[in-house]
Amino acid sequence: MKHDPPPSDTAPLQNYDSAPNSKKLLAKALREARERIQVSDGELAEARRRRGLLAAALRREFGVGSRCYLNGSVAHGDALTPLTDIDIGVVVPNPDGEYGPGAKGPDELQQRAADAIRRELKDEFPNLRVIVGGRKRSVYVSFGKPVDKNEADFSADVIVALAHPVQGLWIPHHTEWDRSDPEAHTNMVRDAVRTSKVNYSKTIRLLKHWARTHSKPLCSWNIKALGLACLAVEMDQLDGMLAWFDHAIEDLSWQETPDPAGVAGPIGLPGDRMELVAKLKDARDSLAQAIAFADEGYDTLALKALATFFNDADMMPPPSDTAVATEEAKRAFDIRRARSASLTPMAGQVRGRTNTRSWAP
Repeated sequence: MKHDPPPSDTAPLQNYDSAPNSKKLLAKALREARERIQVSDGELAEARRRRGLLAAALRREFGVGSRCYLNGSVAHGDALTPLTDIDIGVVVPNPDGEYGPGAKGPDELQQRAADAIRRELKDEFPNLRVIVGGRKRSVYVSFGKPVDKNEADFSADVIVALAHPVQGLWIPHHTEWDRSDPEAHTNMVRDAVRTSKVNYSKTIRLLKHWARTHSKPLCSWNIKALGLACLAVEMDQLDGMLAWFDHAIEDLSWQETPDPAGVAGPIGLPGDRMELVAKLKDARDSLAQAIAFADEGYDTLALKALATFFNDADMMPPPSDTAVATEEAKRAFDIRRARSASLTPMAGQVRGRTNTRSWAP
């Protein structure tokens, strides 16, 4: 089982010493905001420990030839606080083809996984609940004990999978099987983290938080899949977010996001696609407005626009109403003065005059 990448925000920060002052201001605000939403070391350590307990139980149950794989935000290095869940999968040996499309469904294997988890984790977690059935893909594990003291619980989604003979895996789809390649997804994300020098993860974390404060218009995996096409190079988070919105708007305007691994169908949306595009355009305009204000030297208005974009005063506190009103008045005055200057002739400048006579012979 491959290990997780290091938490993204522990990597060296982007050097903004040579950036314009406007970019320094918003970059600093984003860095401080990201520090407020990044998962803590304690949360990560406990989540990984519990995931290790699950992995050990699953490997013992399914024996030689089985393997566990990692997926989700902890494995990808873009988890947010509070951390409430983890993802893990186990690939089960199937030498005789007893399970799979045209054969048995996943129910028996999921029940075996659930029984093993109960058997091995119940002593440490007396309020443990493991649910099989009635779910699209996973065995649901509720530990009855959070990793964040402010949360009510912590859970895990456990996928019981079969190896596909060509590429990827067969994973449950209710009582049937679907093709997917979650291992390739994790590798692709980690490659993007590396080639972008961790800015992929930092930008994705900010975008996931934006989605969380705007009724989750698309799932975390959709955000990351779209990011693979535009964030896998080194850039700062302001440019990264703009690049992501531009790509997402263009791509979603005509299709649902394809599976980056080319194995599964497109990533489904929770609502109407064109309504989502309109929402993304509004968000993109709000972000662009923050950058425009900063470029013009109106720092308070830039920070206000950025706070409006994220819609979370705890993560991105807005400036005071007084400071905003003062700078709005200054900007209005500057605009009037600039317009007046453009209409006033420069000293020594005389309009051309055509000689005319007021009478005709």
